[in-house]
Amino acid sequence: QVQVVESGGDLVQAGGSLRLSCTASGGTFDVYTMGWFRQAPGKEREGVSCIISRSFFTAYYADSVKGRFTISRDNAKNTLYLQMNNLKPEDTAMYFCAVDRILYRSCSGSWTKQPYDNYYWGQGTQVTVSS
Repeated sequence: QVQVVESGGDLVQAGGSLRLSCTASGGTFDVYTMGWFRQAPGKEREGVSCIISRSFFTAYYADSVKGRFTISRDNAKNTLYLQMNNLKPEDTAMYFCAVDRILYRSCSGSWTKQPYDNYYWGQGTQVTVSS
């Protein structure tokens, strides 16, 4: 059974940094795309970033986080990271880690728009950025 657990969320001032972590268990995920989504109160869940180990760790970022967030993964630890710098109040949201259920699916903006059931999800970690 696949389990996904996020950590690292916190309350931080605008301009600050946080590093989120996500550990998947119950399998080996190096050939699966993994990514981060976020959902603010009253808003739809949005894709933030994804990464796949093929093609030299190809990554995708939403325009709203480009240049500020960096995604990375440690396949030996089945762990995904999201380094978030220069945080803004609009980054406040619950952040979710997602693991693709299908191997070798490409990481792109389209990957973040698949049906909900195409992913394994974690419970989320709260990021709050104060102004």
